[in-house]
Amino acid sequence: MGSSPRQVWLVRHGETEWSRDGRHTSRTDLPLTERGEAQARSLGALLAGRAFSLVLTSPLRRARETCELAGYAALARTTPDLCEWDYGAFEGRTSAEIGAEFPGWSIFGGPVPGGETAAEVAARAARVVARCREAPGEAVLFAHGHILRVLAATWLGLPPESGRYFALGTGTLSVLAYEHEVSVISLWNRAPGEAPGP
Repeated sequence: MGSSPRQVWLVRHGETEWSRDGRHTSRTDLPLTERGEAQARSLGALLAGRAFSLVLTSPLRRARETCELAGYAALARTTPDLCEWDYGAFEGRTSAEIGAEFPGWSIFGGPVPGGETAAEVAARAARVVARCREAPGEAVLFAHGHILRVLAATWLGLPPESGRYFALGTGTLSVLAYEHEVSVISLWNRAPGEAPGP
């Protein structure tokens, strides 16, 4: 970290049909709904044209569309490290459906047949955090709910399973920062229409 603390802004993509219906979506490449598009534009207003030295987006359509509608597509670089947690056999299923087969199931505790482990997702998150910490200024990431929750845990030095405690809605903005050289979360899960950010 340089002499002045920097921030990493996290943007969860806008609503899709599956996120609206509570269906787990990893590699299925869905577009935003009309509401999701409106959320993305509102996120651009919340970011208020901030200048970022690093703009990264998941290659998946819903994240790229959110990035574009928020006004940062021209600066963005895609990275597969920001793809959503691979849900394997649970792709497209709701938590209730999975819980009927595996009572008390959570993505953070598994199992995830044919998908990624928490450690594998954390390894991707750690690579993104390293890129952000090496950037000369602030960074903004356009990605997905579970990868961003694991990334926040990684930023704080917590195990990836701690991401279970960071609820994150679609079309929201969060900020990772430093306080007295300690990694902190300074804003979490702010939706468009709420009070302006830091």
